[in-house]
Amino acid sequence: MTEQPASTSASYAEAGVDTAAGDLAVDLMKSAVSRTHGPNVLGGVGGFAGLFDVSFLKLFDRPLLATSTDGVGTKVAIAQAIDKHDTIGQDLVGMVVDDIVVVGAKPLFMTDYIACGKVVPSRIADIVAGIARACEETGTALVGGETAEHPGLLGPDDYDVAGAAVGAVEANAVLGAELVQDGDVVIALASSGLHSNGFSLVRHILAKNSIGFTDHSDAFGGTVGEALLEPTRLYTTPLLRVLSEPSLAGAIHSLSHVTGGGIAANLARVLPVGSWVEVDRASWSPSPVFRILSDLAGSSLESSEGTWNLGIGMFAVVAAPAADRVIAAIEQDGIPAWSVGTVSTSTRDLTGFEQGAKGVDGGAVRLVGSYAN
Repeated sequence: MTEQPASTSASYAEAGVDTAAGDLAVDLMKSAVSRTHGPNVLGGVGGFAGLFDVSFLKLFDRPLLATSTDGVGTKVAIAQAIDKHDTIGQDLVGMVVDDIVVVGAKPLFMTDYIACGKVVPSRIADIVAGIARACEETGTALVGGETAEHPGLLGPDDYDVAGAAVGAVEANAVLGAELVQDGDVVIALASSGLHSNGFSLVRHILAKNSIGFTDHSDAFGGTVGEALLEPTRLYTTPLLRVLSEPSLAGAIHSLSHVTGGGIAANLARVLPVGSWVEVDRASWSPSPVFRILSDLAGSSLESSEGTWNLGIGMFAVVAAPAADRVIAAIEQDGIPAWSVGTVSTSTRDLTGFEQGAKGVDGGAVRLVGSYAN
């Protein structure tokens, strides 16, 4: 009898890919993923494609789909260094889904992608469980994903995560710079910490000071890595509540998610050309983590305004008569919010202002004054 060649799976195992580990990872994450599924999700977990029933869009006058994709950058290096993987998924959802709500859309579903050097089922399950929890919190169905093992390209403990989401909004409810008017109030929504931007700088600062992620630090209030892994605050559900509140209909004109590029650049993207805002630093005190890192770097907080959020995770540009009510509604969800400036369309010298960003010809923004202690 002729000897049969080795099976494809055996050859793959010799190459460093463990399909059995991948199957176990799926089994471990199934329950967490299933909890994000409502009646609109068809087919459950494990299909080649996720199915989502959008029949409800027939009720829209002009439905628009909104989509976003992102990752969490080098924050994953800290999760890997301290072997803590149950929060990085929330960071991913925050980076993706909170971009969807910026245009006024309700997120519908999300997919994720994890590339790793070696599938460790419990690690993958922790990552996906974090994604699923955040999807539940934001009302987003996690309808699919992929875990890809890349031996030889990534180390055994290395991984990266990315995701994409889709939302829907009525065309006449889209938020944007074109709605912003002279006299609108700019409201800041507090961040929970660094969120998922500027970690290359964080890692550089710690390395220069010979500080390890597993080191205990009184300044950080515990292990350095755990403090830095504080998950990204999620803004979608509170903002959707405000947007759907009849008494606040039309109050929010634009939203800005403060991510890569920092404070001024992200706000400038959602202001109309010809408008400007001076953001008053004295209206808030940056979180301790930013002060600690700035002190370690021997630099000022101001020098990192284009890299870190410094305590502001989202901006809402709001009609002035409704500003106090919008702040109160946001704070009911446990998110500190406050006024940082006023939009103006008057003519002035814009030297020193950040004007537009990421290909957007927006308004002009600069930060003024000194931070509160």
